[in-house]
Amino acid sequence: MITISLCMIVKNEERVLKRCLDSVRDLVDEIIIVDTGSTDATKRIAAGYTDKIYDLTWNDDFSAARNFAFSKATKEYIYSADADEVLSEENRRRFRLLKETLLPEIEIVQMKYGNQLQNGTVYNFDEEYRPKLFRRLRSFVWEEPIHETVRLEPVVYDSDIVITHMPEQNHAGRDLANFRKQIAQARLLSRRLYGMYARELFLAGEARDFLEAEDYFRAEVSSPDRSADEITEGCCVVARAARLRGAAVTFFKYTSKVIAGDGCSEICCELGYFYEETGDFEEAAVWYYNAAYETQPVLALRSSEEEPLQGLIRCYEHLGLPAQARSYAEELKHRQNEQTDN
Repeated sequence: MITISLCMIVKNEERVLKRCLDSVRDLVDEIIIVDTGSTDATKRIAAGYTDKIYDLTWNDDFSAARNFAFSKATKEYIYSADADEVLSEENRRRFRLLKETLLPEIEIVQMKYGNQLQNGTVYNFDEEYRPKLFRRLRSFVWEEPIHETVRLEPVVYDSDIVITHMPEQNHAGRDLANFRKQIAQARLLSRRLYGMYARELFLAGEARDFLEAEDYFRAEVSSPDRSADEITEGCCVVARAARLRGAAVTFFKYTSKVIAGDGCSEICCELGYFYEETGDFEEAAVWYYNAAYETQPVLALRSSEEEPLQGLIRCYEHLGLPAQARSYAEELKHRQNEQTDN
């Protein structure tokens, strides 16, 4: 049986920390809590489970905090958890079985992260795999009978464990503020973070968030260092911001950049919104149709599902065509039922 260190970074988690720790305390051999500045009862609650509680001054870097927590671990594997996660009884059983049977050559175990869509996170799917359990010390292995080489890719196992994400609040505001802070400090956003910033804007951003992000994405769209996919993502953000502030010339400049290529559902929705706001419901319906049936989303799955279908319903109601509106309402209900069943 393997040994496991639970590593967590926390701040003001008094409402959810006990729930999380109760669901995992008997499955791990060590609990390490790194507190980044709590002003509530978080540290007192944590002290009921472990004496390995460390203070870390927050510097807007989650990776630095995770690395610090991992550096305190002493067991064979590290389980990384957030305070708003919970393991159900069935998944506790699966976790215990995994601990008893995990093969030593496995270096990363992925677990399904569930209940993601309820609070407007940066993910498009309610359940997907994330790496959660890590071998603390990695052994390097030579492979191939000739022209031997060291295996660089980790051995990953996709488990059947489902972690339920039960946040008390939406963290989008905090995350978007952190993105803005990184940019203000002239830190280059990696391909992954750039895409996540754009995605979080479309999934949870408010109008002011788009307006505050416009200058950054406009500059990035012109950068020779950004890929075609990144340029498309940036154009989506700039087009939304331009529409919100009524800048038609800028709006069409950036929607045209995307439409000239393969297009995407987000830009088609933006064009639908634009024409709907001007009262041209026939043209708006054309673009909503394209968003739902002719293009693919690059940031937000809902831009090819409920958003354009709701737009089509509104447009056909305004055009006095109730039969068409009903047909799209039925389509929307069908898709929503499919998502619930899955």
